[in-house]
This record gives sequence, structure tokens and C-alpha cells, in this order.
Amino acid sequence: MANPTSTDHHPQGLDDQSTEHHSVEAMITRIPKILPHERVFPIQIGSELFKLSGASISSDAPSYFSQYFQCQIKEAEEKGEDLNIAIKTLYIDRDPVTFRDIALHLQGYHVRPRDSTHFVRLFADAQFYSLPKLISQLYEEPIFTTIGDREFQIPRELFSEHGNSPNFFSLGFAAFFSRPDDLFPGLDREGLLRPPSILPPSVPGRSAETFAEILHLLRGYPVEIRSEAHRAALLSDCRYFNFKALEQRLIPHEISYNLARHRNEIVLRLRDILKSGIGIAREPTPTDPAAAWVSYRRPYVDKDDYELVLEIGGESTRLVQFTYGSVQDAGINGTESASKFYPAASQKVLFARAEFVGETKARVAKLFEVLATKLGLNVTTQPLGLLMNQGGASSTPPTPGNTPISDDLVKVVIGPEAGVTLDGREWVIPFEEGEDEDEVEDDEVDTLFGGEGPRKRRKVEEGSGWPLALPSPMAGFVGETHGGWRGAQEWLVKTGQWRLRIQGVRNGKAPVECCLMAVKLDAFSSERERNVKRKFLGS
Repeated sequence: MANPTSTDHHPQGLDDQSTEHHSVEAMITRIPKILPHERVFPIQIGSELFKLSGASISSDAPSYFSQYFQCQIKEAEEKGEDLNIAIKTLYIDRDPVTFRDIALHLQGYHVRPRDSTHFVRLFADAQFYSLPKLISQLYEEPIFTTIGDREFQIPRELFSEHGNSPNFFSLGFAAFFSRPDDLFPGLDREGLLRPPSILPPSVPGRSAETFAEILHLLRGYPVEIRSEAHRAALLSDCRYFNFKALEQRLIPHEISYNLARHRNEIVLRLRDILKSGIGIAREPTPTDPAAAWVSYRRPYVDKDDYELVLEIGGESTRLVQFTYGSVQDAGINGTESASKFYPAASQKVLFARAEFVGETKARVAKLFEVLATKLGLNVTTQPLGLLMNQGGASSTPPTPGNTPISDDLVKVVIGPEAGVTLDGREWVIPFEEGEDEDEVEDDEVDTLFGGEGPRKRRKVEEGSGWPLALPSPMAGFVGETHGGWRGAQEWLVKTGQWRLRIQGVRNGKAPVECCLMAVKLDAFSSERERNVKRKFLGS
């Protein structure tokens, strides 16, 4: 009979398992022989004496301890001295309570910080003793911080998300977020007697409850916004701690798919618009190659662009110079949107000019300047940015007319699809379907617009694309006839939502201009109507 081969007695699978076992055992038990493993070395920390084996000290080396005793051993060997006599006690004037945990770490136990004070003491002493493994471990541990009167333990990855870093913590407490090999940048270790004092991260002036909700959001959980005051508190602390991505998630907005327009859109307030989120969605037509709509994506949050619906509130908009015209007059005939909303090119629309006041005027001007830059136009005014800078504005207040895409009074189009509430009542364009404006008798026009005697309306200036007549649109309440019109020359817009359309223009300051297309308006026809809607304090 043939002798069995060695593989008959030692199956290949068993060899693999044995090799794997020895490999794992080596990783667990192998400690570099920096110091003799069996020898005990005395270390005096404050008033307490610790005796650690060479194996324990070598387990996290090179370190302050290993280098000290290596030097003693080398010197004793050179002089031929007995190591038992030559090895001197290392004395360090530090906290023995903290070192007890460091000794446990050197003996192979996992040491986890218990609170913020324990964390910073371990952190400082690990760096002072130059313990590379403990430093790396603490670098991965959660950060302890006190917000208001409450202590938080925060995983570091929450502070490293794109858009939320750098932030208040990574900038204000840089020592805890530096690289493990450079925890105290710029610190000269030569002759260092002790590490610098480190205080636990603390922010006493902020709300612990609000910060707890912010952490909940950073972890990916939803938080119910209980009121606008609650949202304002969350946004305030997001800005304070510089969590930019989270701020963008929390700002008031609405994203929806507009089935009528076959596109996604986002509603945002003017004050929440950032320059980096603005885009231009071009929609050229044979009659207007420059046609486009303004789009937006929230920085750090959105991956796609949405058609922007801009909300301007604060009762800071006044509409003047009303006139009626057609889709052709508005310059939007032939576009996809025109075919959806204006079946006939002669469909009536209301034109006006918008005057903005106060901070809104400056914000609109800065927005238009950004649009001009995106369109590749030369901006003649001093760069103003997008957000208000307190005290940083030039002596001349920014206005839309200082940009190349608008006059001071911004062009406005109110089409039949716009939802308008005027003096608390629904308002529609007061022309019957299929009726042509030219068919309305002049005396009827006088009655409608509050005039007296014969009155002729001006025609659209040839080629201008903008009507010049100035009738008053104080009519068209649902359920009323033309006879119910009252004369007025302006609307005070409490809150308005607008799409921003870019369109070509002839004889303008630039080849294109920006026009506001009304989506939804809540307006008053006069101060009296505004006063009627006032509420008494406490009511």
C-alpha cells in the first residue's frame, strides 16, 4: 500500500484555520519589544506611585515613558550597571486620578470618557505623554460640550457633514478637531513642563432645548416645526453654530411639481435667497431667443434646479401704472408657458410697474445684479452681494434701476392664471373670455376707470412690447360686473409671489430685462382698505 501523503493527515482547510488563528493571536498579543516586557518600571504621578510592566508601556509607544526608560537602560548598559539599581523612578507632577485611566489603557483596557471634564483631562495628558494609540482613540470619541445648562455627547461625524463644516465647534474648539499628530498646532514641545490648560467646550448663552432639536435633525430625524417662532429659534442657532446645510433645510420653502407647467418649482422668501443657489433656465423661442426663467437650488441640500417662485412680503411692494394688453404685448407668446396659460395671443393680461421700499428694494436690486452677472452682462454698479450688510452699503442706496436688467420701477405682468386677493376679495381680470379690449366703447372705458367725459386709450407703442395706457384695475371682483369698478391708481401688495422671467428687449439698457410674473397676490387698493383690515392690539 502506498504511504499516505502529508495532505491526507493535514487537510488544507485545517492549515488555513491554523494560520488564521496564529495571525489573529499575533495581532492581539504582539507588543513591540521597546522595553523588556517582564521588567517593572516605577512612575510617580503626583502623590501616587504606579508600577507598570515594560509590556504595558511598550503597548502604546513611542511615548514619554518609553523614551525615558530606554535612555536609562542604555546608559546603565554603557556603564555596566545593574538595571535593578540603575532604573530610577519617573516623577511627573500631574493628576494621579486621570493617570489611573491611562494606566488601564496601557494594560489593555478600553477607557471611555465619562464626561466633559474627564474627556479634556484624558485628552491633554494623552498628548502630553505622547501616547499615539490613546490620542487616536480620543480623536474618534464623541465630543462632550455644554450648551446652556446641559451637557451633550456628540458623535464627531455629525459635525463633519458637507455644508455643516467648518462650524462653531470645529473653529472655536480647534484642538478637539485637529489631526491626531498635531493636536496643539504651533506648540513648542521642547522643554514643555505641562500641556496648556483646556476647558471643556461650553456655550452658556444658547438654549439647550433648541440645540437638542438641532442634534436630532443632524442625525436625520424630522422635527415638527410648532410655530414660526420655533422655526426662528432653530434658524437662529443654526446660523450661530454655522450649520449651513441644516439652515437651508429649515428655511420656509415649498417644493412641488406644477402639473400645469410640467416642471418642479420652489417657493422661497426673498431674504432667504443665496447667490450660490441662483440659476438661469433658458427657454428660447423663435420670437425671443433670450427667453429664460430664473431657477434655484438650495446650497448643500438640493441636487436639482427648481423654477423659482419668489415671495416678497412685509407690505413692501406698490404696484402703479396699470394698463391692459395681450400676451403678445407681454412678450411671452410662443413659449411653452404661453401655450398653456394663454390659449389665444390676444388673451388679456394686466401690466403694471412695481416699486419696492426699504430693505426689500435693496434686496431686489442685489438679486437683479446677481442675475445680470449670471447672464454675462456688465454690471456698472459697485458689487453689492446678495445679503444685506449692516453699514456696508454705499452712500447711494441700491435700486433695481442701477442694474442693467431693470428700471427703478420693475415691470410686472398679472395674467389670468394669477391668484389675486384685493381688499380681502378674489379679483380677476375684468374682460370676458373672447372679448377684445378694442371692442369696449370709450364711454364704457370712462366708467370702468373712473374717468369723466370722452377718453381715448393709448395704443401699444410699435415694437416696444409694453403698453403705455394707464387705466386703473379696480374692478373684476368675482361676481361683479364692469359697473362695479372703482377708480384707484395703485395696489399696496401685502404679500406677493412672483416668477422671474428673462426676456429680450429692444432699445433697453441691455439686450434682456427681468420681468415679474404674478403667481399670487394679497393686496389693498387704498390706505382706507388697509385700515379696514387692521386688527386691534390683543384681538
